Amino acid sequence: MTSIQLLACLGMIVGGFLLLGIRPIEFTDGLFGFLAKEPENIRNEIHTVTKRKKARFLKKAIIEAQQVLKMTGREKQFSVICAAALVLFAVGASVAIMIGNFFLAPVMAVGFMFFPFWYVILSASNYKKNVAAELETALSVITTGYLRTEDILTAIEENIQYLNPPVQRVFQDFIVRINLVNPDVHEALKELREKIDNDVFREWCDALCDCQYDRSLKTTLTPIVTKLSDIRIVNAELEYLIVEPRKEFITMAIFVIGNIPLLYFLNKSWYDTLMHTPMGQVILAITAAIIFVSTAVVVRLTKPIEYRR
Repeated sequence: MTSIQLLACLGMIVGGFLLLGIRPIEFTDGLFGFLAKEPENIRNEIHTVTKRKKARFLKKAIIEAQQVLKMTGREKQFSVICAAALVLFAVGASVAIMIGNFFLAPVMAVGFMFFPFWYVILSASNYKKNVAAELETALSVITTGYLRTEDILTAIEENIQYLNPPVQRVFQDFIVRINLVNPDVHEALKELREKIDNDVFREWCDALCDCQYDRSLKTTLTPIVTKLSDIRIVNAELEYLIVEPRKEFITMAIFVIGNIPLLYFLNKSWYDTLMHTPMGQVILAITAAIIFVSTAVVVRLTKPIEYRR
C-alpha cells in the first residue's frame, strides 16, 4: 500500500511539472538559489562585510559547491548537482517511508541531499593539491628565470613549455595579452593574480608588481615560492595523520549499518523491536543523524590546509 501511495505521489509531482510547464532543472536552480540567497537589508550587508554572521549549514554547503565548481571551470554543472540533491532527497525520504519509519524520513532526506555537495567539496581537495603542486614548479622556474633576466615576460616564455595545465593556460594567456593586446605588464599582472584562487600565487603576483618599479625587491620572490613547499609538507603530514581516523570512521559506520540486518538473523525479536516500535524507530533516526553529522565533520576536516595572508 505504501508503494502505491509513493508512486501516486510521484505521478502527481510529474503531472504538476507538465501542467505548469516547469522544467526540473529550472525548478532546482530557483529552489537552491533561493536557499542560498540572503535577505537584502543593511544588517545582513554589515554582517557579510564584517564576517560576524556565519552561514547556515545548508547554505554554506551550497555556496562552497558553487565556489568549487567555479574554481574548476564547471559552473554549468551546478544545475545537475542541485537536481541530483533533490532526487536523493526524495529517495532518502522514500526509503524511510518504505520501511515504515516516519521518524527516519526527514533525517534520510536531508542526509541524502548533502551527498552531491560533499562529493563536489571532496573533489576540490584533489584539484587544489594538483594546482598547488603545479604552481610550486611553475613559480620556481619562472622566478629563477626572472632573477636572471629581470624580465617577467622573457622568464615565462622560456619556461612555458615545462608547465602543465591548468597553470600553463593561465601563463599562456598572460603572454598573449602582453604581445597582442596591451603591453602594460603591471595591469597584466593584476589580471593574472585573479586567474588562480591561491593566496601564495596572489602574493607572488603582488610582489612582481612591486618589482616593476623597484628591481631590488626581486629577492622577495624566492621566500614566497618557498611557502608552497612548506604547505605541501604540512599537507602530507596531515594526510598521514588523518588516514587512520578516517578508516576507523568508515569502518564503524559500516558496522553500525550492517548490524541492523544482522539482528534479523541473530535475534528476530530484537530486530522487530528496533524496526517496528516507536522507541526503536527513534533510535534508528538518531543513529542516522549522528552518522550524517559525523560525515559532514569528516568532510570538513579532510580539506587540505591553505595559506592565508
